[in-house]
Amino acid sequence: MSGFDRVWLNANLATMDGGLGVIEDGAVAVQDGRIAWVGPRAALPVSDAPVTDCGGAWILPGLIDCHTHLVFGANRAGEFEQRLAGATYEQIARAGGGIFSTVRATRAASEEELFVAARPRLEGLLAEGVTTVEIKSGYGLDLETELKMLRVARRLGDAAPVSVATSLLAAHAIPPGHPGGAEAFTDWVVAEAIPAAATAGLADAVDAFCEGIAFSPAQTTRVFEAARAHGLPVKLHADQLSDLGGAALAARFSALSADHLEHANAAGLAAMAAAGTVAVLLPGATYFIREARHPDIAAMRAAGLRMALSTDMNPGSSPARSLLLMLNLGCTLFRLTVEEALLGVTAHAAAALGLADRGRLAVGLRADFATYAVSRPAELCYWIGGNPCTGRVVAGH
Repeated sequence: MSGFDRVWLNANLATMDGGLGVIEDGAVAVQDGRIAWVGPRAALPVSDAPVTDCGGAWILPGLIDCHTHLVFGANRAGEFEQRLAGATYEQIARAGGGIFSTVRATRAASEEELFVAARPRLEGLLAEGVTTVEIKSGYGLDLETELKMLRVARRLGDAAPVSVATSLLAAHAIPPGHPGGAEAFTDWVVAEAIPAAATAGLADAVDAFCEGIAFSPAQTTRVFEAARAHGLPVKLHADQLSDLGGAALAARFSALSADHLEHANAAGLAAMAAAGTVAVLLPGATYFIREARHPDIAAMRAAGLRMALSTDMNPGSSPARSLLLMLNLGCTLFRLTVEEALLGVTAHAAAALGLADRGRLAVGLRADFATYAVSRPAELCYWIGGNPCTGRVVAGH
């Protein structure tokens, strides 16, 4: 008789292990926070473990939101209203708006205020079946606030049943009037921000925004070299507004992921695939800013590049609070298949965070999964709005 802690049965499974991995009338058994058995219910070993009857629901691996800016001060709904009335981004920025309005609000907020504001954003994701979320800094652009944001991210992971991965995004933008401009600010990121975050154990990775309005490939290279020197993996906001070779740069450093990629060229995408770097697609930003250029999905498929999907939750370009909605947008805007989209929020999202212990229903992995009252997995991509999640299991609980 098998010594499982608990068994979930009367369920259909989408294991996301090498594809959808459908098992009808399946079962999942858990022991010590890990998946101990998964397969057809008829083959389930005899056990006296407590049973959860899923009532015919579908079980999927816990969803993973692998690119968020979930911690920030205030919001920019007023700027959204101004844009709808005809104001340009440049006009809003000159009036003190844009990313630096978020920087000011985040600097002014206390750690507790940031925590209280972020908690409901996180809870909304958890209600949809998310069990792991990545949270970036990047709205401080000074040491005190960058570390404050990362501490809040850690607190959120301690306060809720969810795994939180953190990314230091000090190389997000250059503060206006910074002495020495982008080069001097890069010096600060390399010499102060990365060492401080690494020493404090607050960052699981280092991210950067490589773009004409932010950091050049040469400056990004310096940031990545500093991250490597401190034992931290890297991620990259790459080729969102122009092709600066960000995809190839990410590949050169074996980055966990390169994100956005609207302007990435086919050679860079192929280099990412060869390096094991995951492409993180962010359809919420494409939708919200009405970007005409879309990532080259055909080139990604041709290269065998793993594609993840995420909310990019942030106050400026993607105020998206639903990962389920991103499934629909990934399919409708980018023409992903259902299998590609669901892999994008499970197995491939886990790879984008360097987390090999989750994202699939497989023996030995973390028992992170969610149940959904749907007739088939495609419903998770089909519906616009609504939440069919009926339960969530994190590390077996």
